[in-house]
Amino acid sequence: MRKIKEVLRLKYECGLSAREIACSCSIARSTVADYLMKAQAAGLTWPQASTLTDTQIEERLFPAKPVPSSVKRPEPDYQYIYNELRKYRKFNLTLIQLWLEYKEEHPDGYQYSQFCDCYRRWKGKLDYYMRQEHRYGEKVFIDFSDGLSIVDPLTGELTLTQLFLTVWGASNYTYAEPTLSQTLPEWIGAHRRALEYFGCVPRALVPDNLKSGVSKACKYEPELNPTYADMAEHYGCAVIPARPRKARDKAKVEVGVLIAKRWILSVLRKRTFYSLAELNDAIRECLERLNTRPMRRLGKSRRELFEAMERPNALPLPARPYEYAEWLKARVGFNYHVDVDDHSYSVPYKLLHEKLDIRLTTTTIEAFRKGERVAAHARSYIKGGYTTLPEHMPPEHRAYAEWSPSRLINWATKTGPATAQLVEKVMAGRPYPEQAYKACMGIIHLDRHYLPERVEAAAARALKYNACSYRSMKAILAAGLDRQDERDNGGQMGLPLHQNIRGKEYYQ
Repeated sequence: MRKIKEVLRLKYECGLSAREIACSCSIARSTVADYLMKAQAAGLTWPQASTLTDTQIEERLFPAKPVPSSVKRPEPDYQYIYNELRKYRKFNLTLIQLWLEYKEEHPDGYQYSQFCDCYRRWKGKLDYYMRQEHRYGEKVFIDFSDGLSIVDPLTGELTLTQLFLTVWGASNYTYAEPTLSQTLPEWIGAHRRALEYFGCVPRALVPDNLKSGVSKACKYEPELNPTYADMAEHYGCAVIPARPRKARDKAKVEVGVLIAKRWILSVLRKRTFYSLAELNDAIRECLERLNTRPMRRLGKSRRELFEAMERPNALPLPARPYEYAEWLKARVGFNYHVDVDDHSYSVPYKLLHEKLDIRLTTTTIEAFRKGERVAAHARSYIKGGYTTLPEHMPPEHRAYAEWSPSRLINWATKTGPATAQLVEKVMAGRPYPEQAYKACMGIIHLDRHYLPERVEAAAARALKYNACSYRSMKAILAAGLDRQDERDNGGQMGLPLHQNIRGKEYYQ
């Protein structure tokens, strides 16, 4: 349109010939003649053309010719088609099915080819995206891809590995590692080793919506896996998951996967690996070549950019690496214990029936209530066992738990040796000493109602007649038998010594 304006200006303002105009505008003389003829037919002169836009000039000189049609065909609902294709992608919905539904509703509508052309022209106006600017030291993009296989040397069975890949946003510095799965321990362990490889920490991690990283995917408020969030907190960085089904949010690692396939997996495709460590060593060699290879557009390698720009702006590594910990929820039972991995651990008894967050590592277990730690134990692997701290118990339970045979005997000794001997004999008469604790405490507490001298005398009498029980002690004291002098009840005052006389000690 600019040349049409220039043709009109040179003709009507400068008065040049068609040949001169063609040489000046670098177009054919026949084209100049055609433009002038169309302008004359449309009544368009130069002063008027200078005030019009290019679109207005095009409409005046080249008006669209309407195509006559005897039938006006109904337009498809393009927005509905677009939404349906996205909503039912998992069902592999295609345009032909939507066209069949359209034809059922509008039998005189477009045929399939025209239907597809109209939809693609409409959709072409939606295909736009924004170029992302990555600041140095800010983001690392993370994803998994299919890796190579390892061979079992005994059975020959092939095991497909997963390739864990991380790419820095600004420098494209890359880390790759093979894993056997995408489970949470593998996910966290690969992160820890990647950060150790970098020697620094980005300010934000941008993963895909993998279950190991994101418990519940959401466009606006994704819910992170507690272990993943705990790891990010340990390293002092944030986690910003990509939106579901939005690969452009992590375009860096998507391109990184393609590059890793070209420069790592393709290079190693003919080699046979018999262990994960052997495969990891081979990938590490290819990774070093990739990171030290100069990039064509920048003329510098990924490592050079990383060392010069990324590392100075990144966060430092903490003093100790992250210790893998799983998070789960557990409700406090009636015995103020939580059951974790078939072992029970105590928590403060005031938290009875509350739901707590449990952090479980290989060595410790911690219980949290609203973010505050309320209990911590060394982890035990004894199935069905109990780990209890005295400070978690109610006062009455704590007092009972502190009872022991030696402690009860020591308490009884304060009353007298006979009482201590009686308590010891009462516990010895039961299969388990704990069964006699209450009876022994009853004997010891008799001094609350009787003088200690009387209790001691009653204990001596109970021992003498082998009446070793709390009931016997209480009956002796109630009847005052502890105050009576021992008298012989037999009519015979004495017997001559004889070898057949066994004496009273025999019948005790």
